[in-house]
Amino acid sequence: MRSIWNGAISFGLVSIPIKVVNATESHSISFRQIHTEDGGRIRYRKFCELEDREVSQAEIGKGYEDADGSMIPITDEDLAQLPIPTAKTIEIVAFVPGDRIDPLQMDAAYYLAASGAPAAKPYTLLREALKRSNKVAIAKFALRGRERLGMLRVVGDAIAMHGLLWPDEVRAPEGVAPDTDVTVRDQELDLADALMDTLGEVDLDDLHDEYREAVEEVIAAKASGEALPSLPEPAAGGKVLDLMAALESSVRAAKESRGEAPEEAAEVRRLPQRKSARAAPKQTAGKKSTSAAKKTAAKKTTASAKKTTSKSASTSASKTTSKSAQGAKKSAAKSTAKKATAKKTTSRKRTA
Repeated sequence: MRSIWNGAISFGLVSIPIKVVNATESHSISFRQIHTEDGGRIRYRKFCELEDREVSQAEIGKGYEDADGSMIPITDEDLAQLPIPTAKTIEIVAFVPGDRIDPLQMDAAYYLAASGAPAAKPYTLLREALKRSNKVAIAKFALRGRERLGMLRVVGDAIAMHGLLWPDEVRAPEGVAPDTDVTVRDQELDLADALMDTLGEVDLDDLHDEYREAVEEVIAAKASGEALPSLPEPAAGGKVLDLMAALESSVRAAKESRGEAPEEAAEVRRLPQRKSARAAPKQTAGKKSTSAAKKTAAKKTTASAKKTTSKSASTSASKTTSKSAQGAKKSAAKSTAKKATAKKTTSRKRTA
């Protein structure tokens, strides 16, 4: 790997000669601008406005445009003599836990390679110190015409440096989040958790740039005069009006893509509760409750039957007693009437 910067790491009083090499590379496909009628290349030529002629790269330098439009020439020698300690030095200013670094600040990544045999011992010392402390080093360095902020960490047996944006270069997320009040139900969160669990983890080495591969196929087909690859059928879709239904469909689709049997919607809803939620009652407790309910119901039924029987017997006895009393009264009345009639008859006979 070709170095893009040579200098040293300043680690207190320790100086480590290093070379900076790119830790990443781009595999994106680049295109040229052409004339559509004949395929000729479109090139940009550099003209001097004052002389109205094309100039070579050797004649081009740097200049700062002032507020009035005038140009102030700045040479490479001017920049090389800047009174800053980071011109050729990566100066470590602090060691902090890695989680203190906001990922939004992350920029380009570089490997720091030891430059020569004298750098081997201090390089290894810094690497092992970073490993044992579980911290990262915050440093300042100058690269490509500006001073930058960096983070040094251990990657394998090498030290890597991530360029960091300055804190004032990270914009605050004001006005980004929805400004309306939204309520998310526990069932929706449960389904979202189920979807996350179904998708599971992934080995980043298995991921690849499908867009670049498709473009390469198109280029190869056009170069050989073959037909272009056919466009795959788009997945049928529509407006998602129900978040729960969308989550359930997502869970089923994720399981099918992993070769798992799809489940019914009702089964998708039955998700394991979180630790913070109340635990579901055990099955044995349910059986006891059912048995107790049956016993209580049986007792109530028996008591009700006894009450009904008692009422029926009491009513029947009352009716029988009433009828007997009425019959006795009638018999007594008849007997009294007969006696009265007999007395009247005897009295008439005597009178006669």
